[in-house]
Formats: sequence, structure tokens, C-alpha cells
Amino acid sequence: MAYLNTFAPTADAVDMTQTDEFASLCESAADLGIGHADRVRYVSRNTVINHLRLHVLEWGDPANPTIVMLHGGNQSAHSWDLVALHLADRFHIVAPDQRGHGDSEWARDADYGPDQMASDALQLIHEDGLESPIVMGHSMGGMVTMRLTSREPSLPRAVVLVDVGPEVSQRGAEQIRNFVVRNVEFDHLDEFIDRVAAYDPFRSREHMERTARYNLVHRSDGKYVAKSDRILHDPGFRRPAADRRDVADGFHEFAGPTLLVRGESSNILQADAAQRFVEELPNARLVEVPNCGHNVHSQNTPGFIEAVSDFLLGAAGDGAR
Repeated sequence: MAYLNTFAPTADAVDMTQTDEFASLCESAADLGIGHADRVRYVSRNTVINHLRLHVLEWGDPANPTIVMLHGGNQSAHSWDLVALHLADRFHIVAPDQRGHGDSEWARDADYGPDQMASDALQLIHEDGLESPIVMGHSMGGMVTMRLTSREPSLPRAVVLVDVGPEVSQRGAEQIRNFVVRNVEFDHLDEFIDRVAAYDPFRSREHMERTARYNLVHRSDGKYVAKSDRILHDPGFRRPAADRRDVADGFHEFAGPTLLVRGESSNILQADAAQRFVEELPNARLVEVPNCGHNVHSQNTPGFIEAVSDFLLGAAGDGAR
């Protein structure tokens, strides 16, 4: 099996700024008009959390305020790359591939629930000595963010939830699940990109081609296959639930600032459900990003950055200026 991307093969960190992947990322940033520092710290590393090897991408100076970024289902830490590149001169960013995803190990017991992933994230935060991080989570990562905050409400200095809440559209969840279930093996890379392009009208084909390496591996029989744990693609493994109040249970105890980011054309988080959610929270506000759906930060990255920047700088205080 051949990997299409670069990542740390051992416990030693690998400087990702020396790779062609980083050059490709900078090309995407230029295409989209996303600014970034000329020199940034960006490394790939591994750590053992809850008896699993987790792969972690780390950006910026550890002396700066930390943002922990948790990706969505069937994605990886690389989904945050453009956002992290832009923020790396002011923030320290830690973005793990959550268990069973990206370049992290698959769970032997197939425990991919938000409670176990929250346990992973909390252990990573504590073992890395990350003090008062901002925690940002998209979709599945947002559910993990709510669970870890419910368990340790004094831990985050602020929370950003991206297109997720206690109420999600059953129809939208089924659409995503059907795409994941039906797109597992491909004869050619172009076949994968064609299907993604048909599913996602917001991203350019060039960007899809640059990021395909993070979603697939090249198997010895010549097939390109999804990198995430195969059980996550099994239609009988887990059914999406429209009411996830169990996941948000206890999150209302978090008194720190919360920003809920919704994609204007989201098929997951309806506008009325998003509004109800922020009204139930003690210190939250809602922002809607145009020209994107559920994957807000990858479908309209400049709009996402504009929506979250002031909130992140305000939460970080003088440390990020």
C-alpha cells in the first residue's frame, strides 16, 4: 500500500514546509487570495493517545495562544490547512487526525463515538500541556468539541462550532452518509475527483486535485481506496440521528465565548435550528458564511476566515497580536 502524502513515519517531527505539498498549499492560498507569513512553523508528528497512534499536524509558535482544530467525519487534519496557514503567525495550532481518520491508527474496537474521541482530544491537550486552548470543531469534530467541553468546561478559553448543533437535518445527514458509503474504491484518481466535483459545487477542481492525496491510499492491486477505517463506510455501522442533544448535554455549562458558524447553503444545520442553539447558550453568537454548504472552511475559506478572525483574536487577547 502506497501513501500519496507525506507524514512523520516515526516519533520524530517532520518539517512539512520542505515538501511539495506545502508548495501546493501555498498555490491554493494564492488562488484564493489568502494571506500568510513568508515563514511558518508546520510539522507532522505522532503521539500515542489511549493506546492508539495519532498523527498530529502542528503549526506556529507554541508560545502563542493555542487553537485545537478537530476535523469532520471522513476528513482529516489537512481539511484545516488553509485556515491554519493563514493563522500560523499569530496562533499555535494543533490539528490531530482523529482515530480511524487520516494518518492515525484505526481503533481495534471500532469505538468512534464522540465520547471516545473527546477522551483522545483531552488526553492530547493535557499531555502536550496546552493551556486554555481555543477549541474549534467541524461537524463530527464539533460534536467532539461539545463533549470535551461538557467534561471539562473550564478548559477551553473559547469554542468555535462549525456547522453543527444538537439538531441536524436527517435528510442532509443521509446525503453525506450515502456519499461516504458509495465512494470507497476507485480505479483512477480522476474518478474520485469527478465524484467529489459532482457532490461539492463550491470548490475548484484544482483544489480538489491538490487535496485528493489526503483522502486516499494506493493499494497494491492498483485501486485507490478511502483512507479512513473501512467500517466507517459500512452502511450498517452507524445511522445518523437528527436529534443529538445527548452530545450537547452539559455543553450549556460552558460560560466562555462560543461562536457558531453556519454555511449559508448547509444541508446539515438549518437556520432555525442554529438560532435556537445559540439562544440556549449563555455566551454565544451565530455567524453565517455565504457561498458554501456544510464544509464551510474548505468551500469558502476566505469567508470562513473573515467570519472567525475577530472572534479568535478577541478570545486570545494580546497574545495573538
